[in-house]
Amino acid sequence: MAPRLPARCWRQLQVPSSATTTTTTTTTTSPSSLLLTSSRSPLGTSLSLLPHTTTRGVKYGWSTLSPRARPTRFNQVTSGIPAPSTGPAAALKRRENTTPMRSGVLAIKKGMTAFMGKTGARIPCTVLQLDRVQTIANKTRADNGYFAVQVGLGERRAADKIGAPMLGYFEAKGIEPKRVLAEFHVRDKSGLLPVGVQLMPDWFHIGQWVDVRANSHGKGFAGGMKRHGFKGQGASHGNSLNHRTIGTTGPSQGSGSRVMPGKKMPGRMGNQRVTMQNLPVLMTDNELGIVVVKGCVAGPKGCVVKIQDAVKKPPPPVEFIEKSKGLLRERFPDSEEYLTAARARHLELKEARRQGRIADLLKLDHLVLGEGAEVEEAQEQQPEASA
Repeated sequence: MAPRLPARCWRQLQVPSSATTTTTTTTTTSPSSLLLTSSRSPLGTSLSLLPHTTTRGVKYGWSTLSPRARPTRFNQVTSGIPAPSTGPAAALKRRENTTPMRSGVLAIKKGMTAFMGKTGARIPCTVLQLDRVQTIANKTRADNGYFAVQVGLGERRAADKIGAPMLGYFEAKGIEPKRVLAEFHVRDKSGLLPVGVQLMPDWFHIGQWVDVRANSHGKGFAGGMKRHGFKGQGASHGNSLNHRTIGTTGPSQGSGSRVMPGKKMPGRMGNQRVTMQNLPVLMTDNELGIVVVKGCVAGPKGCVVKIQDAVKKPPPPVEFIEKSKGLLRERFPDSEEYLTAARARHLELKEARRQGRIADLLKLDHLVLGEGAEVEEAQEQQPEASA
């Protein structure tokens, strides 16, 4: 049985003896309203006698949707809460200072050599060659959540098996199938480039700092001494055929008689992404298509590397960035018109494949190209005959 409440708990429920009256109007108080308020509050304010109702929040909300479907329901800026620090915009803002302002390029490592400086010093360097590096596509924040430039290197051979989706992807841009594709994140939309332009070695200037990324040499399965530099075990004193083994791997004290995660053990060695940071550019040559950087670069000869402006160093001057973009516009003034024509041609070929008349269309194209070549030859021979 519940305990009896003391009398003072019911004191606030007593009806006041005199009704509240004014000189102009008389207010009649109903018994129900008197039960809800009391004029005997020590602060002179009305005191609610109803139990306190907890405001519904995230935990006790009335919505049946999952939190993933309404992630920003209770953290609106208009309700006085600070702006959320999550989301694509906040992520781009956090990475703003560590994202280069312009795109990088793909290159092939040709090997190492020596570069003689002005003072006669012998500087070890690595030669990186650019092989028909072209921009393939642009990634924007509205469509992809970030800004990036997709770059292609080299070309695919006719014998290589290329899927129909990738053939259509390159056909819509009027570009031959590339050997390697890679993305380079840029800070904002000012770092995007026209599709189809070719990046030359003068995209970098002598003396600037670059980061070079590549996969290191793959050395296969290696033991603990070769892979991690372990000392090895003794050659005598009872050691029997365990000279290069790593020894015990699961200590019992403090770890629960188990192998701790991340334990250095034998396994696959190499073939990991390695970034060589802050390498200065020693030379660029557009005729040879090479960029020479100081120091070594990970990977064997013939591997594909990614070159981009250094993250931990100041970016290239704004004047040089504008100059390099101006050179691209001068070398490829009709890049936008060429891309529009390639897309229209892609839609035409796509419709012809659907209707089964692609062979006739290609035959007609060969005839037109053959007639154009004959006309050009006739025009070239006509001045020679007149001379």
